[in-house]
Amino acid sequence: MQKKILSIFIDESGDFGKYDFHSPYYYVAMILHEQNDDISEQIKALDEHMRHFNLPYPVFHAGPLIRREQVYKDELMEIRRSLFNSLFHFTRRLPIRYICPKINKSECSDDEMEIISKLSKAISDELRKHYDYFKSFDLIINYYDYGQSALTKIIISVFNALFPNVEMRKVSPVDYKLFQVADLICTMELTNDKANRNALSKSELEFFHSARDFKKNLYKYIEKKKL
Repeated sequence: MQKKILSIFIDESGDFGKYDFHSPYYYVAMILHEQNDDISEQIKALDEHMRHFNLPYPVFHAGPLIRREQVYKDELMEIRRSLFNSLFHFTRRLPIRYICPKINKSECSDDEMEIISKLSKAISDELRKHYDYFKSFDLIINYYDYGQSALTKIIISVFNALFPNVEMRKVSPVDYKLFQVADLICTMELTNDKANRNALSKSELEFFHSARDFKKNLYKYIEKKKL
C-alpha cells in the first residue's frame, strides 16, 4: 500500500527582534501538499509562462515585488503585476491547503525567549486544531530553508512533540515552487492584516488600488485555501 505523505513548505515573515509598530506580527506560512496530488502540469505551465518574461532572477519574492524593491526596483508596474498574477493564479489552481500561525509582537517583551515561547504555542495550537488531519499521514516532511535558526528549532520541536513520523529537510527556494507559494501566502496574510487596520503603504495602495480591491479581488480567493 502506498504511503500517505504530507509535504509542508514553510516560510516566515518577521523576525525575533524588537517590536516595530510598522510590522507588529510574525507569520509562519505552511503550505500543505499531499504527495498523491500531482502538480507537475501546473508547474510546467507556470515555468512556460515565466520564460516569456526572460528575467534574470529565478525566485519570486512577493513583498519586494509589490514594493518595487531589490531585484524588482527597475521593473515597470505592468511587469510586476503580471509576475504577481502568475504566481497568484498558479496558487489558486493548486490542490493545496495552508495554515498561517502568527503572533503579535506587541504582546511580547523584547525578550527573544518570550517570542519563541508564544510562536511555539501559536504553531502548536494550529496543528492541534487540525490534529486528526495531520495524524492521518504516514509521514510528514517539513521543507524550510533554515533562514532563521530559532524558527527551525521551533518547527523541529513542535512537530516531533505532536507527531511520530516527521522529517525536516533544508531546501533552496529556487528548487521548489511551493516554497515560493509559502512566500506569497505570508505576504497575502500580512497585507490582509494591514488592510484591516487601514495601514497599507503607498506602494501597496498603488499596486492593489485599495484595501477593498485587495480583499475582494485577491485575498478572498487565497483564503479559500485555508485548512
